[in-house]
Amino acid sequence: MERIYLDNAATTPLDPAVLEAMMPYFTNHFGNPSSIYSYGRESRMAIETARKSVAKILNAHPAEIFFTSGGTESSNTAITAAVRDLGCKHIISSTIEHHATIHTVDYLHHNGEADLSYVKLLPNGHIDIEDLEILLANSKEKCLVTLMHANNEIGNMLDIHAVGNLCKKYNAIFHSDTVQTVGHFPFDLRNTPVHFITAAGHKFHGPKGIGLLYINENVKIKPFVHGGSQERNMRAGTENLYGIIGFAKALEIATAQYKTESAYIYDLKVYMMEQLTKHIPGVAFNGDPLGKSLYAVLSVSFPKTEKSEMILFNLDIHHICASGGSACTSGADQGSHVIRAINNNPNQVTVRFSFSKHNTKGEIDTVVERLKELI
Repeated sequence: MERIYLDNAATTPLDPAVLEAMMPYFTNHFGNPSSIYSYGRESRMAIETARKSVAKILNAHPAEIFFTSGGTESSNTAITAAVRDLGCKHIISSTIEHHATIHTVDYLHHNGEADLSYVKLLPNGHIDIEDLEILLANSKEKCLVTLMHANNEIGNMLDIHAVGNLCKKYNAIFHSDTVQTVGHFPFDLRNTPVHFITAAGHKFHGPKGIGLLYINENVKIKPFVHGGSQERNMRAGTENLYGIIGFAKALEIATAQYKTESAYIYDLKVYMMEQLTKHIPGVAFNGDPLGKSLYAVLSVSFPKTEKSEMILFNLDIHHICASGGSACTSGADQGSHVIRAINNNPNQVTVRFSFSKHNTKGEIDTVVERLKELI
C-alpha cells in the first residue's frame, strides 16, 4: 500500500531538482570554502552566489543573510543576542511558540538574564495585539518581542507588520520565527519592520540541517558559536556547503511556483475541511483555518472515543502520516502545549494534517474513509 504523507509541517521530501543541484558538491566540488586554492575558492563562490540568490528572493541585503544549521540555532542565536548584546532585559513572547523559542526564553529567564511576559491569546489562537501594546508601554526595561509568523500546529498567522510597527514605537527588538513561512509566502524584508527572522530548508523541499538567520543590517550582535571566521565572523565552523546550495535552490523553486502551488494546496485544505465536516459528526477545527492561516496546515479535533484515542497509531498502521497535537497527557506523549493553550477540551483528540504540492484529493478521500472507520 502506498504511504500517504500528510505531515509536511514537520518536514518535506527533497525536491529532485534540489538534489541535482547539491550532487556536484558531494562529489567533485568538495573544497573547503576557507581554503585559498581554486578548489576552496569554487566552494566559497558557490556559497556567496547562494547567499545573493536568497537575499534577492527575500529582498534583503546579502550581508544580512547568515546560514545556520536550522531554525532552532537561528532562534537561539537571535534571542540570546538580543538579551546579551542588545540590552533587552524584558522578553515578551507567547505560550504557543515553537520549543526552540519557548525553551530559550525560559532558560534566559531562569538564568536571571531577563524578565519574561506572555502576551494574551484571543479565543481563536491569534495574538491579542492590544495586550502586546500594554506590555510594551508598561515595560521599564528594553524589550525583545519574539512571536512566530505562523504557528506550526494550528497555522495561525501573525500580522508581522503590525507587531513590527509596535516594536518600533516602543524601541523594542523584534524576532519572528518564520520557519513555517519562508519558502511558503513572499517576503519583502527591506519593507518589513523586523530585526531577526529564521528559516529551515527542510520545510520547503530542501535538505535538513540547513537554516537561515536574517539579521537586519542596523543590528550588531556577537557570535553564538565561537571558532573560525566563517559566515563573516558570525558563525564558526566549516560551512554546510551542499546544504547551502540546496537551501538556495529549494527557495528559488518554491518562489517560482508560489502562485500555483499555494492555490492548489489551499484547495486541498478546504476540501479536507468540507469532507471531514460532511462525514464525521462532532469534528472541529482549531485556530482560524479559513482566516489568517497557513494554507498548508489543518488542525482537526475529533470527539474522544475508545477508538479515537489511538488515532495516530491507527493511521500509521494504515500508512497515513499525520502528527499529534492533543492537550491530553497520556504516558510518554506530553500532548501539545499549543492545543492546551487555546482549546483545552479533554473530550477531543487533535490531529494536525499538513499538505504539500505532492498531495491529492484522492489521498484526502482515502484518509477521510479511514477516519470514518477509526472514529
